[in-house]
Amino acid sequence: MIERSFVRLAEGQVHLRTCVDPASTRPPLFLLHASPASSRWMVPLMEALAGQGRTVIAPDTLGNGDSPPPAVAEPDIAYFADSVVRTADAMGIDRFAVYGAHTGARIACELAAAYPERVCATVLDGIKEYDEATRETILAHYAPQVPPDDHGTHMVWAFHFVRDQALYFPHFQRDPEHRLPGHMPSARILHDATLDVLKALDTYALPYLAAFRYRPLARLPAITTPVLLLKSDRELAVLNAAIDEAAALLRHGSVAAVASDPVAKAAAMLDFLDKHAA
Repeated sequence: MIERSFVRLAEGQVHLRTCVDPASTRPPLFLLHASPASSRWMVPLMEALAGQGRTVIAPDTLGNGDSPPPAVAEPDIAYFADSVVRTADAMGIDRFAVYGAHTGARIACELAAAYPERVCATVLDGIKEYDEATRETILAHYAPQVPPDDHGTHMVWAFHFVRDQALYFPHFQRDPEHRLPGHMPSARILHDATLDVLKALDTYALPYLAAFRYRPLARLPAITTPVLLLKSDRELAVLNAAIDEAAALLRHGSVAAVASDPVAKAAAMLDFLDKHAA
C-alpha cells in the first residue's frame, strides 16, 4: 500500500509517498521524479516494485508538488542531493539505493558521487550533458516565470507547457526538426501534469534550471558504487544517444535496454538491486 506523509526539514515539511515493507532488512530505495512533476508520477513504478522485499520512498523534490521551496534563490543539484540525505536522516535511514528520472537522475548522480557512504547503488533513467550553446538556450527559455494574472492565462499556459513537452524537444522550438515521435498523452495525464505545475508555479523552475546547469560527465567518474543506466525504448532519442558516453565514465556501470513501462523498468531495477543493494 502506498501511503502519503511528511518529514520536516529546515525548509519545511517534505511530502513523501512511501511503500513500506516492515520485514525488509535491505536498504530502502528512494525514487526521484522528473521535472516539473511530483512523486505522483512515481506511483506506477512504486506499484511495480511493491512486495519485493524493499521499502520504497518517493519524495516531492523541494519546489515541486507538496514540498516546500528551496531555502536559497538559485539552488544547484548539490543542494537537492543534500536535501535527500537530510530526508533520509529525518527518517532514520542510513544507507539507501536511489533511482532518478531526468532531473531526478541528476540528483541521484550527485548523491552517488558526493555520498558514497550513504548510497549503495544507483539507477539513472535519462541523463545527458548538453553542449554550451544548447544549455544557454534552454536556461533562457525552458522554464519561464509565469505569474498569475486576472484572466487566468497562467492556467492556459501551464496546460500548453506540459502538452508541448510531449510534442517537441525543447518544447519551445515548435518546428518539424524538434518534433518528437509518439502519441499525445491522455487528457488525464495532461491534466495531472498541469496541476503539478500550477501547484508549484512560483518554484517549479528551480529544480529544472539546476538540472540543466549540472554537468554529469564531470561527476560520473567520481561514483565508486554500482550504477545502472536504463535505456528505455520510448525515451527521448537525445538521452538514449548519451548512454554509452555516460557508461564509459563509470567505474562500475552497466546498461539495461528496457521497455518504457513501469513493470519492465522495475524488473531491471530489482535484478540490479538484488545484486548490489541486498
